[in-house]
Amino acid sequence: MDLRKLKTLIDLVSESNVSELEITEAEGTVRIVKAQPQPIVQYAPLPAQMPLQYAPHQYAPPVAEGAASAAPPSPAAAPAAEEHVLKSPMVGTFYRAPSPGAAPFVEVGDTVKVGQTLCIIEAMKILNEIECDKDGVIKAIPAENGQAVEFGQPLFIIA
Repeated sequence: MDLRKLKTLIDLVSESNVSELEITEAEGTVRIVKAQPQPIVQYAPLPAQMPLQYAPHQYAPPVAEGAASAAPPSPAAAPAAEEHVLKSPMVGTFYRAPSPGAAPFVEVGDTVKVGQTLCIIEAMKILNEIECDKDGVIKAIPAENGQAVEFGQPLFIIA
């Protein structure tokens, strides 16, 4: 096959919707395959209100004018004034027990002392023991075992 004929075939494939063309002649076979276009990735700039460091609990997307605001949290969901909320000091995975088959560090109703280990948060393959910062009784454990927790998320409610 001569070079002019080959160039014409290449141009024909590139300008058409054909993705592949194979021609067999006495001299041999020619196969022309059109390269698949690479996906185009576009990045949008961050909103001006978003803090530079990652803190999803601080960022709220702007609300359009006239849009209804989110309902305030119900008083039943908020801890009572005498209750203390132990919050997560880091982002990670929350574990109630020292190992999968072991008993949890504490249960609802247990009396706890300052410095007592309440749970473990795994962050970057490091197991961090979270200690109690107030004497009292465990009233609730809002975090779920084995689930991801965010910085500042309530882990224990102590009365």
